[in-house]
Amino acid sequence: MINSSKSDIEYWLALKFVPRLAIHKKIALVETFGLTALFSLNSKSSVLSSANGLSVKQLSAFHQPNWQQITQMIQASEACNSVIICFDDTRYPERLKQIYDPPLVLFLQGNALLLNAQQLAVVGSRSASSSGRETAFTLCQQLSQQNIVITSGLALGIDAAAHRGALGESAGTIAVVATGLDQVYPARHRALVQEIISSGGAVISEFLPGTPAKAGHFPKRNRIISGLSLGVLVVEAELKSGSLITARCALEQNREVFAVPSSIGNPLAKGCHWLIKQGAKLVEQCADIIDEFAFANNPSLHLKSAIEALPPSEKITNKGVERINQKVLCNDALLASVGFEITPVDKVVSRSELPVEEVLTRLTMLELSGLVTAVPGGYIRTQ
Repeated sequence: MINSSKSDIEYWLALKFVPRLAIHKKIALVETFGLTALFSLNSKSSVLSSANGLSVKQLSAFHQPNWQQITQMIQASEACNSVIICFDDTRYPERLKQIYDPPLVLFLQGNALLLNAQQLAVVGSRSASSSGRETAFTLCQQLSQQNIVITSGLALGIDAAAHRGALGESAGTIAVVATGLDQVYPARHRALVQEIISSGGAVISEFLPGTPAKAGHFPKRNRIISGLSLGVLVVEAELKSGSLITARCALEQNREVFAVPSSIGNPLAKGCHWLIKQGAKLVEQCADIIDEFAFANNPSLHLKSAIEALPPSEKITNKGVERINQKVLCNDALLASVGFEITPVDKVVSRSELPVEEVLTRLTMLELSGLVTAVPGGYIRTQ
């Protein structure tokens, strides 16, 4: 008989605790028999006997879940101000469901709405050069201004620079960590974690509260970073680098891979140069990434966010309206279709997939706002 007093979260955690059973097999069992039926005392024999290859320990985990341990995990999650998002939760990121081994459960601190937003993963060396950190910061700041969420791993070096570049911008940033959310690794990033959360970003993990940093957790974490995202940008990476693992995950997940080149004398550039040789797109500026994707545009959402961000004294003033209009225009997908080089109108039409008449009208609006300039042969973006 199904225990009706148990929540879906408890059943998903019980499934997570089934030992040494691949995630895709667990999901297949749920799809075949239903989540709660797997733990039904009456039907367990018929249900689980149909699933070949389960060990005695695995069958026992379905038959007698450790509900006390599960309750403790839920309480530990609440104690560190995190929420639990299960595979069938509407907040669970749809893009992550597409990968081979999506986590059954995510622990989240911060803004759950970002999970299904358009994301770009940005990763790189922990021992990055000053130039590499500056490049990551600038690119992520510009991408965030285009309403693209920056997703990274909270590591030292490029990861931290990527998160910081997105802080203060409207899109936000997601940190995917390799520990439980009751811990911060590296410890020096405690303040950064608080900044990410307080600025509307999110910190997520598939690891239970109390889980410390272990070498084997970071490659597992990397598949989530790439799985959440439309593509992965690598900024400085050695040939033997965790960033290349993330890039490989991206390729396996059918995601785009981008890399920033550097001096041939820079050992931290060798991984990026190798990726470019293998077909990764070379990135010199934000437009190189924007051009690759038809990022969705939702002006009403941008407008709502812009209004909410205004101080109360400006919400009904001309100054407030001006700031709203400027913010909406800056996040306009059409603007992303205009490069910092001369861009012909037909190219803008092709990239934006909008009717010619609408493109011409909106280009005029962007020009009046000072965001583009009309030149012989087309338009040039100015901001």
